[in-house]
Amino acid sequence: MALGACAADLLRLVMLRGMALTAGGLLFGAVLALPLTRLLGTYLYEVSPRDPLAFLTALGVMLATPAIACLLPGWRAARTEPMRALREG
Repeated sequence: MALGACAADLLRLVMLRGMALTAGGLLFGAVLALPLTRLLGTYLYEVSPRDPLAFLTALGVMLATPAIACLLPGWRAARTEPMRALREG
């Protein structure tokens, strides 16, 4: 913000970087999860190994958690006055 970025740009930058890491992790996890469901299928109770509702619920939780984890510090950084951050940093 001290170099001319507005608060929305700062928040967008924090969210995009955090969610890019999340997307990479989710993609990697999904590629590994699908073949591993065959191995874990015997341990599941009343859920099929490839239940779309279970996968979508897990995906939603794994998207919401990092989104909140990125939003809170990004929002706090966007509210910080640039001169105060420069003095303390």
